[in-house]
Amino acid sequence: MKLIKFLALMICAVSFAQSGVIKGRILDKQSELPLMGASVELLGSETPRGVITDFDGYFTLTEIPVGRKAIRVSYIGYETNTIPDIEVSTGKDVDITVALIESYAKLDAVVLTSSTNKIKSLNKFSAVSARQFGVKEVGRYAGGRSDVARLVSNFAGVASPDDSRNDIVVRGNSPTGLLWRVEGIPIPSPNHFSALGTTGSPVSALNPNLLKNSDFITSAFPAEYGNAIGGVFDLGFRNGNKDEYEYSFQMGAFTGLEATAEGPLNRKNNGSFLVAARYSLIGLIGGAGTSDTPNYSDISFNLNLGKSKLGTFSIFGIMGTSSIDLIGEDFDEEDLFSAEDENSYVSSNIGVLGAKHLLSIGEKSYLKTVIAGASNSSDFEEDRIIDLNTDNERIIRFAENNNEETRLTFSTLFNTKINNKLTLRTGVLLENFSADLDRKQRDEQEDLNDDGDPDLVTIRSINGSYNVFQPYIQTKYRLTEKLTLNTGIHAMYSDLNKQFVVEPRASMSYRIHPKHTINLGYGLHHQNIATPLLFLNEEVNGVITNPNENLDFVRSQHYVLGYDVKIAPNWRAKIETYYQKIDNAAIDESPSSYSSLTEGADFTFSSDNTDLVSSGTGENIGLELTLEKSFSKGYHAMITSSLFESTYKASDGIERSTPFNSGYIVNFLAGKEFKFGENKKNIFSIDARFVTSGGNRFTPVNLLASQNEGSEILQDHLAFSEQYEDYLRLDLKFGVTFNSNKKKTSHKFYIDFQNLTDRDNVFVRRYNRGTSNVEQINQIGFFPDFGYRFQF
Repeated sequence: MKLIKFLALMICAVSFAQSGVIKGRILDKQSELPLMGASVELLGSETPRGVITDFDGYFTLTEIPVGRKAIRVSYIGYETNTIPDIEVSTGKDVDITVALIESYAKLDAVVLTSSTNKIKSLNKFSAVSARQFGVKEVGRYAGGRSDVARLVSNFAGVASPDDSRNDIVVRGNSPTGLLWRVEGIPIPSPNHFSALGTTGSPVSALNPNLLKNSDFITSAFPAEYGNAIGGVFDLGFRNGNKDEYEYSFQMGAFTGLEATAEGPLNRKNNGSFLVAARYSLIGLIGGAGTSDTPNYSDISFNLNLGKSKLGTFSIFGIMGTSSIDLIGEDFDEEDLFSAEDENSYVSSNIGVLGAKHLLSIGEKSYLKTVIAGASNSSDFEEDRIIDLNTDNERIIRFAENNNEETRLTFSTLFNTKINNKLTLRTGVLLENFSADLDRKQRDEQEDLNDDGDPDLVTIRSINGSYNVFQPYIQTKYRLTEKLTLNTGIHAMYSDLNKQFVVEPRASMSYRIHPKHTINLGYGLHHQNIATPLLFLNEEVNGVITNPNENLDFVRSQHYVLGYDVKIAPNWRAKIETYYQKIDNAAIDESPSSYSSLTEGADFTFSSDNTDLVSSGTGENIGLELTLEKSFSKGYHAMITSSLFESTYKASDGIERSTPFNSGYIVNFLAGKEFKFGENKKNIFSIDARFVTSGGNRFTPVNLLASQNEGSEILQDHLAFSEQYEDYLRLDLKFGVTFNSNKKKTSHKFYIDFQNLTDRDNVFVRRYNRGTSNVEQINQIGFFPDFGYRFQF
């Protein structure tokens, strides 16, 4: 008898060890407040298994077999929601949040069902040009480097044909038109090695393991988003495990060495902590596109202090630092960023620290307030080696560029569910921008001190600040069970240019059939001129002036028409066409090809355009297709394609392509999983990604003038008239996950063969001082990324 009991206990122990946990929270979609008593049921189980949510909307499903699972959530008077593709492992609890929509007609029983659709956004006020994504997708796709910016480059309308940078080009707009938000507040570019005013870099400082499902919006944004004309990246941090401690260790070629810890913090009030730190590994193995060693590290955290009588308080933050020395004697002809006669020293820092307060008001409303500070800085110092490899060789300081921007932000919003048909949200965002910008260079300068070298001249020395005030109000009204209307007004005022603008926004979704939906959207949007241009100064009669500070906001009107169809139980397709009209762009007062709409194509901004006026225009027009199969039957797939044209007019009156007018983009992604081992608890996966697009536009070099000057001179009258060859890349990723038999642990290994065909995609054609000729530098060739993750 004792032996039988012992064997029974062992079987139970092994069974539990081979299982995982699905937990989370159920919310009302309109009020975003918890639903007590909602039913959560595991689908596909031999024996029925389900739980009921507690007072705060939390639930926990235990002893779930490992693998891909699905749950169904139901609540009286609400549409039932099915959540597929939940990846359960032994190493970590799965934490999800599910929002239910109250039935249009007040019913005593559930009559409608729906399923999670990632083609749609989390933001309930967005009906067009929006897409949600999760942290699992960031790590799943081949070639992604665990970078959320590279993930969204697979979505329709988004381009990033540059292996060296993760800039996000949305529908032909400059990357500077993108708004980054974390926890509801705007932040500077969350990247290592980033330059002030730009939005991309070689390495992301955002740790995807801290993110929850988030939104990416490419047009006609809801009224709560402002000061952007290109796109919105709205990110949120997840909470840590409120019930038990969990840890993970990870190593990857691009992500580096990483450790994550999470667990309960004030268990009584459902508080938790989540913290992750990373340090670069790529410098140890090379292959980053430069012969020198890049160093970078970051730490991110989210501390949820738990619910109290005064509401729920949390503290979040991101801190990152990076540096690289590009030394001329280490120069490699395949190097993307260095030169034989230069020693360059690059460093950057980013910091975000915020406090969030969430207060429930009654059963249908809440008030959310965020106070945050953010800063980003970039330093570049260049020494030029004169008379290289001769007896007269010497080193002089050739350029210095030191920039720092600081933001102080206050955001508050009130959200209320007036009834099951009408939701209202109103709020305000206050931002203070401070900039300290210094730039010195010898390039194209005279030798006034007769020392034989061009003088090191101060091009820019600025210390300025301004405030931006953004109030908004928006509503979501379900006119009928099939027709939903989103309306809103956003306003913006800057105390620098004294301009106040009002922006109407509207979108409509009409479900003509349970499987067919038509969407319409319009939005008027404005954006500040980028800080490096806004504060350009010049000296007139001994007086320093800032002639660009009175420039108007750039104005953009978005028109969108979309069609969404559910082709099969796990297949969806979406077609969207758009037109974007832009005016008030900054251009030279005298005839030239320059426009602020072309900024963001390089690491730096123009520094000599001090006579700008707000008279430039631009147009973006395109057609997009998305065909996606959610994970089922062991595989997933997605095809996206975009056809578009992006043009602008400057002060010379000529219509030109923007540098981002590549013309077309096609992405194909697919993956398959195979279960193996005892009880089929281990997983072997194969993922592939193929992308092709038109090449970026560029301005040809004036070779004779460059040879005479000794530095690159472009043919500005032929701005962006030429195009690089088509971009093409194939990535193939293999992964294996081992789930422990006896412990709550899991191991995951992967190898990602990036640019498998070793395609020579063009990085740049530029003037080489050493050879006095125009030469082509290619992007990164074949590179095997690898990684290991241990969860316990």
